[in-house]
Amino acid sequence: MLAGSASGISIPELNRMRTHPGRLQGLRLIHTHFKDGRLTFEDLTDLAKLRLDMVYAIEVLEDGSPGLAYGAHLLPAEEGGTLWKVLDPVPTYRIDIPFDAFIEALEGEITKRQTLLVPGAHADRAILVVVSSSGGDMLKDVIDEFQSLAKAAEVTVVDTVVQKRPKPDPRYVIGKGKVADIYLRALAKDANLLVFDHELTPSQARSIAEIADMRVIDRTQLILDIFARRARTREGKIQVELAQLRYNMSRLVGKNPSLSRLAGGIGTRGPGETKLEVDRRRAKERMERLERENSRISLKRRITRARRERQGLPVISIIGYTNTGKSTLLNALTRSSVLTADMPFATLDPSSKRLRFPKDIEVIITDTVGFIRDLPKDLRAAFMATLEELEDAHLLLEVIDLTDPHIDYRIQAVEEILKGLNLQDKPRLKVFNKADRVHRSTARSWAERHDGVIISALDRATLRALIERMQGYFLKV
Repeated sequence: MLAGSASGISIPELNRMRTHPGRLQGLRLIHTHFKDGRLTFEDLTDLAKLRLDMVYAIEVLEDGSPGLAYGAHLLPAEEGGTLWKVLDPVPTYRIDIPFDAFIEALEGEITKRQTLLVPGAHADRAILVVVSSSGGDMLKDVIDEFQSLAKAAEVTVVDTVVQKRPKPDPRYVIGKGKVADIYLRALAKDANLLVFDHELTPSQARSIAEIADMRVIDRTQLILDIFARRARTREGKIQVELAQLRYNMSRLVGKNPSLSRLAGGIGTRGPGETKLEVDRRRAKERMERLERENSRISLKRRITRARRERQGLPVISIIGYTNTGKSTLLNALTRSSVLTADMPFATLDPSSKRLRFPKDIEVIITDTVGFIRDLPKDLRAAFMATLEELEDAHLLLEVIDLTDPHIDYRIQAVEEILKGLNLQDKPRLKVFNKADRVHRSTARSWAERHDGVIISALDRATLRALIERMQGYFLKV
């Protein structure tokens, strides 16, 4: 029994939550409404959020006697369907639903629908949220790339919400009302994750999670997860963990300020550390160890590069936007078997191979991690040891996907990234890949515009012009 005010009631945290996805809470909420007895929006969201068996609001008449009873129950999740069903009001004494049989049948339908919705026992079902001030092709490119990142992280995307705003809301990014609306979508589509394309501050993530009551991550965390999946070498794993620690360090904040001595004041002084302080200290210690190891990796790379220079071996680095076919090109040129896949960041750990040209010129050719727009600063800092390879390259091969509908945008994005790395003046040859999948005139137009070379990395016969251009560059040098 709970007592509320005229404006509503506060439901305490329920400790009997059932974990089976098809089960309801096993509780029914019955409460009174003065004046207008109809169910409010808060009643219905509580029904969905708490997965109650049913909710009923009993109207209270002026003489204190019960009036009409307004009820509602959940519905099995349907794509684009209604989350709940509001029943026709009836006098309180006329409620004649056989609850046990009704709830058992409803849970059966929910379980059946759940089996169709969930591809795996622990799969993440996400709603993607894109905030943009622009539209048209640029916005479409952002959405397509965001969805491909989610797919690479093995996230099932159940919906994508786009909101155009001149600038993000400082607290909720998309506004408090829109967060509540998206949360209802998440309940209807059985989603358990919100992913924002906008980088969230720690306070924004907390504010959104308070309303949505579900996991909230941003694009940086999504990319970090992909990198963590792809890292195979000790070097790659160190760099990924370092990036994760740097990102999460600012997010180690206690939910209750009274639990932390960091805020100071009465009741916070005294010996010992709080859990928050212990977590921060351990994270800092771990970061220091990883940074020392990362420095050793960087030193080892410098020694390797110095040895190459003494041997007089030129270096070619393959660069480009993620998922353009860089690793496939390396395999074709060197007859190697570096991992390739049609997804972002299939290559995380760089590979170096020797390549001998027909005129007996030998070079080192390296494959690097793919570029992406708005590369998170934490990732860029962690992977500087890898990106240092580009500084000593004698020639950059920029691989461009001819089938990309946003090819202009990709070329510009790579240009901006190279400027950020102070590599824009490095000798570069644009390589237009996947020529077998576009019209010949289209490929020729792009190559002529950028003085580039047309290839299909899957067909070694098309690489002759590229090999001649690379060989010619080193003959001139």
